[in-house]
Amino acid sequence: MNTKLVSIAAIVAATPAAAQVDVVGGQTNVLLDTALLSSAASLDLSGVSGPVIAPGNLGGDSVAFPINSRSAANLPTTFSYDPNDFLGSFSGTIEHSGSVLFNSDTVEVGNFTIGFDANRVGTLNGNASGFFVESTTGIAAILFDIAPPGKLSATSTELTIGADLLVSPEFGSFLFDNGLSSSNLQGADVGDALVEAIPSPSGAALLAFAGLAAARRRR
Repeated sequence: MNTKLVSIAAIVAATPAAAQVDVVGGQTNVLLDTALLSSAASLDLSGVSGPVIAPGNLGGDSVAFPINSRSAANLPTTFSYDPNDFLGSFSGTIEHSGSVLFNSDTVEVGNFTIGFDANRVGTLNGNASGFFVESTTGIAAILFDIAPPGKLSATSTELTIGADLLVSPEFGSFLFDNGLSSSNLQGADVGDALVEAIPSPSGAALLAFAGLAAARRRR
């Protein structure tokens, strides 16, 4: 057998990156408890803007935010994972386009980032998973901590995550300090999120497979 073929095949077999997949699209669905936000945080939903999908896939008044591509000029998605070890391998962020407007469109949050911070794991009386939702336009802050998922499917062809949205300490303080709530609402369950992402083999995996294919052709 050709020495180069043996070398490339060995590299492909030994490289964990070959199993990685990249999130390349999809949508994140959100269903907020608008009655609770209105009564407890003085936030009255008035609309959405940008490429927001309505209704979303959580029924009721849910909406969905498109997941940005990996080549987006603004906030490209970088999230990757190994389908065989999701919790031990994920990295990067899932980025979105679109805003939610409150109080006659005077309050805006949007262009959301879903990320992970190990320092947040177990906070909010043990209810925070470490994943969070951050607004990068309007109110630029982490709005929600994400509870441990009630639904999780991470394969090479789909990534589905369903979980509760909990008011973050940052957003709870913002609401209280600005007189929008009479108490700090951190940890309050104010809605649900359902990530429905589209994965694709990662760039590293594609290069490895391409190298193997080329070597086989040369053989």
